[in-house]
Amino acid sequence: MRERLLILGAGVMQGPAIRIAKALGLETVAVDADPHAPCVSLADRFEQIDLKDKEGIAALGMALKARGGLSGIMTAGTDFSATVAWVAAQLGLPGIPYEAALNASDKERMRRCFEAAGLPSPAFMVVEAVPDSSFSPPFGYPLVVKPVDNMGARGCCKVDRPEMLNPAVADALRFSRTNRVILEAYMEGPEFSVDALVYQGDIRIYGLADRHIFFPPYFIEMGHTMPTTLKAGAAEGLLGVFKAGVRALGITNGAAKGDMKLTSQGPMIGEIAARLSGGYMSGWTYPYSSGVEVTQGAIQIALGRHPKGLEPIRQWTSAERAFISIPGTVRSVQGIAAAKALTHMRELFLKIEPGTRVRFPENNVSKCGNSISAAPTREAAVNAAEQAARLVLIRLKAPDRETGEFLASDTKDQGFPPGAFKVSPSLRSLLEAFPEPEYEPAKIRGSLETARVVLLRFQPLIESDLRDYMGRTVEESLEAVRTITGFSLPLWEADALDPIQDPGTLVLGRRFWAALIRGGYQGAVYMVDTSVLLHFC
Repeated sequence: MRERLLILGAGVMQGPAIRIAKALGLETVAVDADPHAPCVSLADRFEQIDLKDKEGIAALGMALKARGGLSGIMTAGTDFSATVAWVAAQLGLPGIPYEAALNASDKERMRRCFEAAGLPSPAFMVVEAVPDSSFSPPFGYPLVVKPVDNMGARGCCKVDRPEMLNPAVADALRFSRTNRVILEAYMEGPEFSVDALVYQGDIRIYGLADRHIFFPPYFIEMGHTMPTTLKAGAAEGLLGVFKAGVRALGITNGAAKGDMKLTSQGPMIGEIAARLSGGYMSGWTYPYSSGVEVTQGAIQIALGRHPKGLEPIRQWTSAERAFISIPGTVRSVQGIAAAKALTHMRELFLKIEPGTRVRFPENNVSKCGNSISAAPTREAAVNAAEQAARLVLIRLKAPDRETGEFLASDTKDQGFPPGAFKVSPSLRSLLEAFPEPEYEPAKIRGSLETARVVLLRFQPLIESDLRDYMGRTVEESLEAVRTITGFSLPLWEADALDPIQDPGTLVLGRRFWAALIRGGYQGAVYMVDTSVLLHFC
């Protein structure tokens, strides 16, 4: 009879664990609260149980042991390592102590462990309610607000000024299962992700990647690149601090995932979890760059065995990049086939479909999808992943209140959500003076099938070297608008506005370019769609 492995989670991030366990000859039993989770069908057996339900999962484990046996339990890419540890202890299976798992799951406990060990970690305090007006953090501003017990940057926010604090705490409380929020001194510097396996106290590193974080005051990871570009000495120092953090938490057998910062004071610990990473690192970019499935080692440890066969067999670069959307409802998605067909592309994950409500991301679970590449050179891998992300074009339904409000919001404000293009005050002044044709309903005739749409040329923007938050130039963005709408959108000179004679022609000016600046190609498409609906339908 085959050995059995119980895997918590049947989502995309647990797919590699299910696949590799089956390849190793194990019978896989997956548990998830969602019976429609993407990888349910991969497992040999599925049970619908909430991952917070320790007792329910332990009861399933006891039943499995009584009917054929159970050799191990694990998870990857979830924040339920404490459930794994508790169930393992109840069933006498290999695993880390439950207290260690709690240390790695609760940010307050985690910080106290690092503090007691004298490790470089930010000053912190915990609150259980929105502070009153007299509150002043002992370590000043800027600071970071987080729920103590969540992942994926949910409820995380950088606070630069006192007036930002209470809204940030209120938001973080919404994401905390225990109604606790941690305030931490902000760590300035680049961020890195680490994956490791721990067997009988021996910590081995299986991946160090550069993280690409954008859109303050939130911490949105728009991708990572494996391996890091850190020089050997700096990487060694950072990994030394990470390993000390793993020991301070008490992780002795299993996996460890770290978010590390390299500050002007040296390496500092962001967070360490007792599991393999999510974010496509352990299951995709490390295997693509090294030729090694680190998940196989995690499975071996979950079975109580020494991890073997994990020596890297190549030194490639693998890059992951996210693509996002402005607020609205998805009407269509184009470019998937073209993105997948790019040289060096390996995977493209799409999290949306027509009808999905989307918003500008405030955490790492509200992005629209991800592209993953792998190549012998860093340049080739990065170019492929970024180009693929730019090829995916998301059209929003029109009209839509949220989309309209987003595009109408003041683009002079450099806060959140940011404009797609960051323009100078001088360019903004030129835009404000740019003409906008006004039409009486009777002056435009025709049907949608015969409609013609032209743009008044805003040359200062067109000839600029600006790029949007996905790296598209203005010209590339215009081409995306043409591709999506099907209109050729010829450019007319602004002084040619008066001689317009064709009643079937719609001329767009200042509002089109303002929508492009604010919402990128999506904003410009929305402006075309709403204008055409107004005048031709």
